[in-house]
Amino acid sequence: MLFEYTRRRSVRSPVTDSATFKVGRIRQSATSDAPTLDLSHLIDGSYNYHSPRELRWHLAERLGLAPAALALREAAHA
Repeated sequence: MLFEYTRRRSVRSPVTDSATFKVGRIRQSATSDAPTLDLSHLIDGSYNYHSPRELRWHLAERLGLAPAALALREAAHA
């Protein structure tokens, strides 16, 4: 399963001093037999993610899947 996300904004973590981001939108990419699904409601929009890997793990947990069962990419900026 392929998911695409957009970053809402980046901030620095006061704990780790590393860059973080919030998710603006996350969608499951369309396939030939299914439309694109907006799954933004499954992600806490106020949470500061430290990496796409962390976001993938959170999404997998919400969907009841193994993290390896889904792929995640950042949406291209227009």
